[in-house]
Amino acid sequence: QVQLVESGGGLVQPGESLRLSCAASGLTFSRSAMSWYRQAPGKERELVASITSISGSTNFADSVKGRFTISRDNAKNTVALQMNSLKPEDTAVYYCKARLGSEIYWGQGTQVTVSS
Repeated sequence: QVQLVESGGGLVQPGESLRLSCAASGLTFSRSAMSWYRQAPGKERELVASITSISGSTNFADSVKGRFTISRDNAKNTVALQMNSLKPEDTAVYYCKARLGSEIYWGQGTQVTVSS
């Protein structure tokens, strides 16, 4: 059974940082493309950042470029999202997604709230 468990969300003030982590189990993590999505109230889920399985190439939404980084540790089956210079518009539920071939798996999400 595949499980993706996110952690690290919380309430922070604008300009602060958070680090989200996603722990994967039940799948061949090193062969899985990993990504982070977010969904704000009343909005569609959107891609935030992704990292490929082999080369570790990364991709970011324009809204987070220069502020967020994504990394993976294939030895620990984890993927992290480092979020710096957070803005109120970053407030959302953040989801971890794994893609292995045609199979897609989602985590349960973790809330990030940026507010003064």
